[in-house]
Amino acid sequence: MGLVCGMDAGRKRLLRRLYAAALSGVDPRAAVERSLSEAAVRSALSGRRRLAIFAVGKAAAAMARGARGAVPRGPALVILPRGSSPRGLAGARVLFAAHPRPDASSVRAARAAIRFVEGFAPEDAIVCLVSGGASSLLALPRPGITLARKRRAVDALSRAGAPIQELNRLRIRLSAIKGGRLGHATRARLVTLVLSDVPGDRAALVGSGPTIRRRRRSHDVVRVVASNADGIRAAAREAGSLGLRVAMAPRLAGEARLAGRRLAHTARGLAPGTLLLAGGETVVTLGRVRRKGGRSLELALSAAIALDRADGAWLAAGSDGRDGSSPAAGAFADGATAARARRLGLDPERALSRHDTHAFFERLGDLWMPGETGTNVGDWVFFLVGSRADG
Repeated sequence: MGLVCGMDAGRKRLLRRLYAAALSGVDPRAAVERSLSEAAVRSALSGRRRLAIFAVGKAAAAMARGARGAVPRGPALVILPRGSSPRGLAGARVLFAAHPRPDASSVRAARAAIRFVEGFAPEDAIVCLVSGGASSLLALPRPGITLARKRRAVDALSRAGAPIQELNRLRIRLSAIKGGRLGHATRARLVTLVLSDVPGDRAALVGSGPTIRRRRRSHDVVRVVASNADGIRAAAREAGSLGLRVAMAPRLAGEARLAGRRLAHTARGLAPGTLLLAGGETVVTLGRVRRKGGRSLELALSAAIALDRADGAWLAAGSDGRDGSSPAAGAFADGATAARARRLGLDPERALSRHDTHAFFERLGDLWMPGETGTNVGDWVFFLVGSRADG
């Protein structure tokens, strides 16, 4: 990998194209429509007296739109993060709740969800649409636990760098609605369609599994309709159409800065013109000193430090359009990032150690800010090795 002078517009354009391709591979509306067309799912809904829709999570709006073809007139409750667009949800009751930290609005949404599902009988069916973010949007602590106490426990585990599946297991233990408890509040048949953002795509851990009954009736249906890997496959197809070789990295996990170094090491061994793809979700262990940033920003900067003055360009970004405490989805970086930063008086190592990555990439003009994407399947890295990246 040789010396480069900086990241040009053509490389950014190509990386944005790959990100868009990955998003198309996890389109929530299309994924729900496909699942509802399956014979087993259609059979589970057939002959029901009433059909309803319950949707919660970052992708709830798009998933609910996808379900309307199968449930055109039934009642619908859709719970979205505050600030999300309710476009295309006419006829549905829409509630907004807090994310990423639950508050009183999350408790109100949880109680509304219980009242909604309680109104259905055994001869009815509810299409339950669950995506990442549902854990915060539905918050009802179990008896004896206050919301403040629950939030402190989850925050402490998060600051320690726990992965999403461990956070959701703790949320389930402390909750009166998660872990299938919402599902047990109704006698209706449940068809739960899940957009997965957790390793291993375990449906019961996505959004803390509110509608997946632990001892569910045999007629319940659970499907993972799309996951991080679907986005990776879509990006790989797009790369192939552009004449790029494609290599797959192991799933992203662990500390973001260590994952960035691992990807940098892998990239050094690949031929120019190769696209290295990685997906998953890393963590950031926060210390006392912290600024605005997130796991994708930390990964991008860590790789830039490891590949200082090497030939390559990459985009690390969250599929939901936001990275941690930053409004950006992630950042572009290349082998000249560290050198350009130092010429501007920035210290890459200090920015990384202080979790001050948003300001770092903002100064360089390399933040990726696509806005709300309406989906959520974790993070992706698109890593172009060598100089074959003319867009």
